[in-house]
Amino acid sequence: MINVTGLLKRLAIGRAMRSEELHETLLPKRLALPIFASDPLSSVAYATQEILLVLTLGGLAYLHFTPWIAAAVVALMAVVVLSYRQVVHAYPSGGGSYEVVSSNLGASAGLVVAASLLVDYVMTVAVSVASGVDNIISALPGLAEHRVALAIAFVALLTGVNLRGLRESGRAFAAPTYLFIAGVLIMVGTGLLRYLLGRPPVAESAGYGITGDPADTGLAGFALVMLCLRAFSSGCTALTGVEAISNGVPAFRKPKSKNAATTMAVMGAIAVAMFVGVTTLALVAKVHITDDSCRLTGLVGDCGSHTQRTVIAQLASAVFGGESSFGFYFVQAATALVLILAANTAFNGFPLLADILAQHRYLPRQLHNRGDRLAFSNGIIALALAAGLLLWFYKADVTSLIHLYILGVFTSFTLSQTGMVRHWNRELRDEGAAPETRRRGQAARVINALGAVVTGLVLVIVLATKFTQGAWLAVVAAVLLWLMMRGIRRHYDATAAELAAPDPRAELVRPSRVLVIVLVSTLHKPTLRALAYARAFKPDQLEALTVAVDREETASLERQWHELDIDVPLKVIDSPYREITRPVVEYIRSIRRSSPREVVGVFIPEYVVGRWWEHLLHNQSALWLKSRLLFTPGVMVTSVPWQLTSSARADHPAARAPGSVRRGEPPGGRPPSPPAETGRGSEPEG
Repeated sequence: MINVTGLLKRLAIGRAMRSEELHETLLPKRLALPIFASDPLSSVAYATQEILLVLTLGGLAYLHFTPWIAAAVVALMAVVVLSYRQVVHAYPSGGGSYEVVSSNLGASAGLVVAASLLVDYVMTVAVSVASGVDNIISALPGLAEHRVALAIAFVALLTGVNLRGLRESGRAFAAPTYLFIAGVLIMVGTGLLRYLLGRPPVAESAGYGITGDPADTGLAGFALVMLCLRAFSSGCTALTGVEAISNGVPAFRKPKSKNAATTMAVMGAIAVAMFVGVTTLALVAKVHITDDSCRLTGLVGDCGSHTQRTVIAQLASAVFGGESSFGFYFVQAATALVLILAANTAFNGFPLLADILAQHRYLPRQLHNRGDRLAFSNGIIALALAAGLLLWFYKADVTSLIHLYILGVFTSFTLSQTGMVRHWNRELRDEGAAPETRRRGQAARVINALGAVVTGLVLVIVLATKFTQGAWLAVVAAVLLWLMMRGIRRHYDATAAELAAPDPRAELVRPSRVLVIVLVSTLHKPTLRALAYARAFKPDQLEALTVAVDREETASLERQWHELDIDVPLKVIDSPYREITRPVVEYIRSIRRSSPREVVGVFIPEYVVGRWWEHLLHNQSALWLKSRLLFTPGVMVTSVPWQLTSSARADHPAARAPGSVRRGEPPGGRPPSPPAETGRGSEPEG
């Protein structure tokens, strides 16, 4: 019979890949760029807009600060890119900031970085998708009421593509990313050429004035500095995702470090060129945008229902000749696509970091498992669920989400660069190093020290300017995640210590006696099979056990037992309150109390069924029995299956292959995890 579920799975994510095929998923630079750098490249679409939105809180008078703020963002981008190129070469294993900080500043500081990055990856997906939906709505305003549904649908689509594996997602995302780069550069080049020829493009909002927020008008001194710092911190969204390449070094083709560093340099150059171009063109075209349409002066109609187009949309319309031009729709389509696909940076960074944390026992081990396509499927799904909930809660509103953004990134930047300074200090203490090596180390230390100071200042600015606007939620989430990871590690450590066998011979001492009990409710084939299997173990004592819930049924069972002359004694436990689990558990525990060195084996006949609804009809009582007996020391529970006809439909290679549990390592790597539980139910049948 056709396995419909398996067929749908194969259609959705493709054929399962063998562990030996892992090398085939490694990425060339042309695919690594759109996978790992789509976030910082796409940030160009809203980084300039975020600067303008903050500056116009004081009215149009403060827009002349835009070039200086943009220059500060560019300088910061250059420092961060240079710093992370050092990380890529020094720590090529893929841990990125987490590995740098853990190795140089300690495990607790490393967990701070890990928690911050995990939160920021979730925010990356939410902000990128919400911003992409905004650009779609700018071109098709009628979709505004479906904002949340569109955002969640795009998250689901990204999840499906990423479950198909790194290489396939790279192929899917390469074209939109390169089209976006081409579209923005052509738009910027055309617009600036028109400006030089004396026919500058004019944005649709150029004729509007903006009424400043009463709290932010007429600013001077400290208040003006704070406004500019707020604008700068918002513009720093252009740096989100820069660290993803350092986390994804193992996904590159050899030479991994060199290819990753080259990709990072290319990403930085393209991002800076696009950001500077869009910001310059926005000033030339006199784009006026505000967080509240009702603060626009000269607006015709109801301000409450007016939807402002994004900065990119206004520039494309102004440069290419209106909102009905091909250029406008091309740029909008490419922008919307790349913003949505920018979330792919997080879909690659989050699972890789979660895998490393799971190996270090800070997250559940399931996050280390690879799926059918050798992707870390559990991490991908966890990220999608968290981002989807965030989009639903904040109604996919970019302005609300952006305040929770970038805090984690700059925490990571600051601590990782500080860790790199300590790394170079340790390297330079080696007096036997060659002079050229020492010179390179000293230069790298200066770069990382500068990066630590600059990103530390930005972290303080971001925290001070965004904390009360919603960034405190990101701080709380990171703290809770940090505590959770510490708790998970304590649990795994305690479990390992408890299970350790310093003297294996002590664990191999044979019990004094072995008593095997076969649970019986009805005398039928499953019961006879369980009795036969129990005899095969040759226990010191074997008995059958039944609970007298219905006296007539119990009397009938006893008659059948004697008529068939079964040479196993049948013990009957009375149950006046019609319970099954409690009398059995109490009887077995009484045996253990009277003979602590005696091992009790409990054999439970079970039905194996093939249809999901049949599980609801069978094997429920023994599920409770087994769950209770598992907590009783010295008791071994054995399930004896009896396959019903319907189970044959589930016993198909396509339904099981290539396995339901996979580890993150190819053969020869880490040892496999314990097998997963089967889909069989559990209960003695009657």
